[in-house]
Amino acid sequence: MRAKTIPSQCYAASRSPETLSVLNRFLTRRAGGMLLRNTVVSTGVFLVGLGVLWLLVEQAGMDPVIATGISFMVANSIHYVFGRTWIFAGSDRKVSTGYLLFLGNAVVGLAVTVGLFWVLTHWTPMNYLVARVVVSVFAGLAVFALNAAFNFRQL
Repeated sequence: MRAKTIPSQCYAASRSPETLSVLNRFLTRRAGGMLLRNTVVSTGVFLVGLGVLWLLVEQAGMDPVIATGISFMVANSIHYVFGRTWIFAGSDRKVSTGYLLFLGNAVVGLAVTVGLFWVLTHWTPMNYLVARVVVSVFAGLAVFALNAAFNFRQL
């Protein structure tokens, strides 16, 4: 009797995260669900951050650079709450450690954002607002991957 061949997707889904390659861990239905939830939260907190920035600069008269730092922290703190409770539910990492790692990953995202934004606005004719949206996709994916694999250890 000949054994049935298991399709690679079913086989990959049945293996533990430790035995899958990094790429295969991110190409699963579970990872796709987390990425979708992360995209929803990221979009929401991006808008909240812009709102906080506008309020601090336009209504409170704060310096835009200081206001940007504050809005960054507010948005990332909200994102962490949703990350811990909804996107990556079930993490066994301590809240304080997870929050610090989350902020560290956010700084990586900030560096990717600023670096790619500079490249696109200085080396292409791309409008700065379009560049910001394009860059947010790459930075968002990088931060998602860092949080999924290293902070919340879900993939």
